[in-house]
Amino acid sequence: MFRLFKHYVPHAVVLMGLIDFVLLCIAAETAWQLRVMQIGSDDGPFADRIVAVLSFAILLQIAMIAVGVYGTDALLRLRFAIARLAVAVSLGIIFLSLMFFLLPGSTLWRSILLYAMFLSIAMLIGNRIILGGILGTGAFRRRLLVLGAGRRAQRIQELGERPDSGFVVVGFIGMGDGQHVIDEAINRSAIRNLSNYVEKLNVSEVVLALEERRNALPLQDLLRIKTTGVHVNDISSFFERETGRVDLDSVNPSWLIFSDGFSSGRWLSSIAKRLFDVLASLSLLIIFLPIILLFALLVKLDSKGPAFFRQQRVGLFGQPFSIIKLRSMKSDAEGDGKAVWAEENDPRITRIGRFIRRTRIDELPQAWSVLKGEMSFVGPRPERPEFVADLETKMRFYAERHMVKPGITGWAQINYPYGASTEDARHKLEYDLYYAKNYTPFLDILILLQTLRVVLWADGAR
Repeated sequence: MFRLFKHYVPHAVVLMGLIDFVLLCIAAETAWQLRVMQIGSDDGPFADRIVAVLSFAILLQIAMIAVGVYGTDALLRLRFAIARLAVAVSLGIIFLSLMFFLLPGSTLWRSILLYAMFLSIAMLIGNRIILGGILGTGAFRRRLLVLGAGRRAQRIQELGERPDSGFVVVGFIGMGDGQHVIDEAINRSAIRNLSNYVEKLNVSEVVLALEERRNALPLQDLLRIKTTGVHVNDISSFFERETGRVDLDSVNPSWLIFSDGFSSGRWLSSIAKRLFDVLASLSLLIIFLPIILLFALLVKLDSKGPAFFRQQRVGLFGQPFSIIKLRSMKSDAEGDGKAVWAEENDPRITRIGRFIRRTRIDELPQAWSVLKGEMSFVGPRPERPEFVADLETKMRFYAERHMVKPGITGWAQINYPYGASTEDARHKLEYDLYYAKNYTPFLDILILLQTLRVVLWADGAR
């Protein structure tokens, strides 16, 4: 894994992205040369068009990130990748065409963009055909040795069997810390020199997955392995890196306290985040005001009740505040006054409500809460006080998600389909804790970009 601004990115994705960027530059330059030859003109020095070529490559790659071209499904399934690539390149070309009018000289000619579009799609698909098979082999997978043979070790084994796994487990060592559930595990007592054993297996990482750590840490073994240059990791850090979430089944308070992270309170990043929230919320309210008003009218005509509704939510440091949304459910959805989780195909949702929930139009008025400072654009989704009171009694560390401002979109929203039960809330909490722990402006940008994927394909809408 490559760590970029505290966020983990698989090496295969980094390699694919770098090659894609080079291919996009080649596609832009080739399109320029083809068009110049076609009209019989001089191509001129490359320095005169380097800004246009780079803007083409950068904007198209941003569009590719936004629509999920580098997601797991797109990396493993060619047909899925082709569909996402076509959408990404089309969106990028539309934006570049708009820039052609607003900022002349900063982009390629419109006629060249057409050639570059088809060349890019062909080259990017070719890259996935050639490189895709290599990425699925062991060439990009770390060789992992697991110290432990219980249920925790079994979870690592199950994770390693997934096709998108970035590692391969080469062995399990039973450390005498409880019942073994992995049949092929070797007892520690059968290995005379563990560091030599690690070297013979060409292990690149050792993960500590003991069931009971009290008085059981093999400190001498770990020290010798570490001094040979092999990376040693505990299971909580390992799961955080591999899954993009804080695993509640293995984490303990000391890990949260002593691990790096939870720096969202730094004044510079806080100022930058607030400045972005103010500018973006103002722009959003101004640009989408006609759409908000139009759908407010449609909501009013579709069912009885107000077009907008207010609801109490829990915000920063557990303080309550009111959000405002376009109403997507019947006005008597909670006639008995009790908070109820939304369900799949929920009968309380109106006809217009189903559409605005799927397209996220119902969320637009929340920009007002962002402007007031009660919310941010990116952060954990604010829950209702009734749910929070119940979930805090059932889940460890649930209150820690309130150490950052709630958001309209977030790490959990782009990674987990929907939260409509206690179990869903638990999974989303793991992503929320990852965001709170590893927050950087870079992660915010990544989340905002990938929110487009959620909107375009209605991922998680219910």
